[in-house]
Amino acid sequence: IFGRIDRQEGDHFHIGRVAVFDEDRDPLVVDWRAPIAEAFYRATGRQTMGLARRRHFITRMRELLGLEDEWFDDQNDGAGLKGERTLVAALEGARSGRLGDIVGTIQGEQDEIIRAPLPGIIVVQGGPGTGKTVVALHRAAYLLYTHRFPLAGQGVLVIGPNRLFLTYIEQVLPSLGESGVELAVLGDFVPDVRVRGADDTTAARIKGDLRMTAMIKRGLRQRQRALREDLVINYGVQRLRFTIEDSRDLIATTRRRARFHNHGRKFLVDGFYKVLAESGRYEVEESELRDNLATTDEVREALTWMWPALTPAEFLHDLYGSRALLRAAGLRDFGDSVESLHMPRSHHEDVMWTAHDVPLLDEANQLIGPRSGKVADVTLRTYGHIVIDEAQDLSPMQLRMIGRRSLNASMTIVGDIAQATSAWAHDSWESVVAQLPSNKGVERRELTVGYRLPGPLIDLAAKVLAIAMPDLKAPVAVRPEGDPPRFVNATEATFGDVLARTIDEERDAIGAGNIAVICATAVADEVSSFLTDQGIDHGLAYAGALEKEISVIPVSMVKGLELDAAIVIEPDSIVEFEPQGLRSLYVAITRATRRLAIIDTGDSATVLRD
Repeated sequence: IFGRIDRQEGDHFHIGRVAVFDEDRDPLVVDWRAPIAEAFYRATGRQTMGLARRRHFITRMRELLGLEDEWFDDQNDGAGLKGERTLVAALEGARSGRLGDIVGTIQGEQDEIIRAPLPGIIVVQGGPGTGKTVVALHRAAYLLYTHRFPLAGQGVLVIGPNRLFLTYIEQVLPSLGESGVELAVLGDFVPDVRVRGADDTTAARIKGDLRMTAMIKRGLRQRQRALREDLVINYGVQRLRFTIEDSRDLIATTRRRARFHNHGRKFLVDGFYKVLAESGRYEVEESELRDNLATTDEVREALTWMWPALTPAEFLHDLYGSRALLRAAGLRDFGDSVESLHMPRSHHEDVMWTAHDVPLLDEANQLIGPRSGKVADVTLRTYGHIVIDEAQDLSPMQLRMIGRRSLNASMTIVGDIAQATSAWAHDSWESVVAQLPSNKGVERRELTVGYRLPGPLIDLAAKVLAIAMPDLKAPVAVRPEGDPPRFVNATEATFGDVLARTIDEERDAIGAGNIAVICATAVADEVSSFLTDQGIDHGLAYAGALEKEISVIPVSMVKGLELDAAIVIEPDSIVEFEPQGLRSLYVAITRATRRLAIIDTGDSATVLRD
């Protein structure tokens, strides 16, 4: 239980995470998603929604710390936050390394988004600390409660930017009583591949371009090739012949008949033996030829040359492994820069794919099909509702991949254009929505109140935002007071000692809580080595981050996380070496709920001091 509403008619209801009934099936606690609970979040002095009083319980675990009552009368105009003391108490508590639910402190602008109708796309723009992620997760829980049929069968999917982020949010929905929502990153949709590598900006831009769909089609047609010379086979007393012209005709016929590339392999093989059987002087049964010639090297090589059976990973790896194939498939659309996709060939299972390869593998899978020839094997899993977090960083190809998994164009898209930091960073939500199925309509919402950052940190962030994205405004801080950001100077020789001392100072200042050391992506391992040399136990983004008190997290992976204290290393190096460097710095300095320290050598924090 976290709240209670007293209605003007005289009855009252307790509000909680899940419903509780007595032996007569009368409600002891009403589920926060029930229609009658809406007034707990929406009622104001001007629109009381029939309430006389709203009560918030301030708790820690099972301990009741206090009560906060709001009376709805002529003296209460309902302006400001709902349950302000309860909200501030929750915000000032130490972080656990995992995102918690906000079900007891949902504010009116958040509740309107959570309870918005199911059909169509709702786009939520929200600055740092406005609660857009928890709003999206609570919306998923609300939709499952309100539309149990059909969503329980159709499924609800939440897509996050990386696995660290999924680890961070994984407890929210179970805490709300919903365990059936699927959490995923894009790499989960392509089985049997490892997704860990990173692309440079040029390669990422090409791989994310919608023209890659045409390039993949051309690349696949290159693998459907006529023979380079006639195939002549001595068979008994006669010579069987399959000519270059025969192979051209057969490939053209197969292309017309086959829905998928691998499905066409059967048509081509059947046609090959039919032509071969009719090419001799004497009649030969096709089945006899197949039995006697299928394992011969010359026949296997001819069939593989004309129409190989492929997996998406094999196809894309072979395409990347040949500059000639890349130019033949992509020169028309991308010019000489298409060669930036080239990588040495290796065993397919050893390839380290990137996040920008995933939609290309998925696109290829839609064209290639399964080796078994069963259409059902490539049928996509679709979902009744999809939540996309940090959508402002997704390329058109990644959005296309997500769109084909939407059953009925019902989505919740959350993010912050000012925090778009990838090679495909969007400057508006229109360019994001343009790549998604929007036949059910698109609605725009904005979260304007900053719950996470105290005032002094939002003031600093606002100065960076004014340079990075002048058209956007920083959120308004719920907590105007707070510790100002600290600037700490170091030299290359003293950096390790200064970092260790700063961590100790932040520990003393926050007491219990978590601390993240945030740096440019390329130097994360080096910063980790400094901590190891200083004997400081810590986690890394891919190994124990958020599980320990101290974590080293590259700025490319810190988006969406909230921390008690953040130590940002060398701001100018983030600006210089990250795509969309100023936006990346904006992300880095807006992670902390309580304290921010900036360590720089020389004048590397000029952009922040100025």
